[in-house]
Amino acid sequence: MADGAFWNNQERAQKTVAQVKSLKIWIDPFDKLWGRLQGALEMDALLEADPDPDMIAEVDGETSAIREETDAFEVKSLLQGPDDWRDAQVEISAGAGGTEAQDWAQMLMRMYTRWAERRGLQVEILDMSDGEEAGIKGAVLEIKGLYSYGFLRPEAGVHRLVRISPFDSQARRHTSFASIFVYPVVDNEINIEIRDDDIKLDVFRASGAGGQHVNKTSSAVRITHIPSGIVVTCQQERSQGKNKATAMKQLKNRLYQQEVEKQAALKAKMDEKKSDVTFGSQIRSYVFQPYTMVNDHRTELKITDVQKVMDGAIDPFIEAYLKQSGAQGGSA
Repeated sequence: MADGAFWNNQERAQKTVAQVKSLKIWIDPFDKLWGRLQGALEMDALLEADPDPDMIAEVDGETSAIREETDAFEVKSLLQGPDDWRDAQVEISAGAGGTEAQDWAQMLMRMYTRWAERRGLQVEILDMSDGEEAGIKGAVLEIKGLYSYGFLRPEAGVHRLVRISPFDSQARRHTSFASIFVYPVVDNEINIEIRDDDIKLDVFRASGAGGQHVNKTSSAVRITHIPSGIVVTCQQERSQGKNKATAMKQLKNRLYQQEVEKQAALKAKMDEKKSDVTFGSQIRSYVFQPYTMVNDHRTELKITDVQKVMDGAIDPFIEAYLKQSGAQGGSA
């Protein structure tokens, strides 16, 4: 990067800079953590010669801080998916149950908003449909910040609420459902890069209509894109350079369409997975009455402070699921 010629190819340079930044995200925290650990070990060695009470308390405090930081680094190390580093799009949909379910959907929207705020992430409401009496029928949030998708993807599924409904005049206990689905936010613009090494260029004499001047020289061009197998030709112009430019434009259009179809297939696959999220297959239950408990049915983690969870303290559930998935060698 220090080489003056590095920035001659802007696109390649920007990709290299992005790769360096992605590596520094891991290397810098590790170096900092390693330095703190070495410092604590040095202080511990000094205590053997001089067991000063104040220094012992300092080492104990530093040890606890290092342990917490190590746990956080361990969880982050599980975010190795190709899209984990991206922003997240969170789709919230109220289930059957009318006003009660719509109120539950709004409670979940608030919960994820508060979670994001706790982490210093940005939240933008892309879409929201108000409920008929209260709450929302659905909403789409975009949560912006590094690894937003990686941390939120374990939240996809059906969330179940059990409480005495404030909308029931007889104060009966109701069970409501809402579904959460999480998408990675990808760039809208599809960048088509064609490397010279990926194409085979053939030139030949044009044939067919066009007059003698077209056929006298090898001005026609055939380009084969080796990775995709796409072949394009152009022989309309007298100039080989113009024919090559036109053929390259055709190739880019073909590759662009191929990429669009690939992304559409990926979205269809994700939507198919989304349709499998059916009510009754909840991943987590939030019980307000007759007792208070949030129970994650995948990890069996239970937290009794429901209000704290509803205020955005969902990290224990996310971390438990990521650790479980990592230990099993599967993807979340």
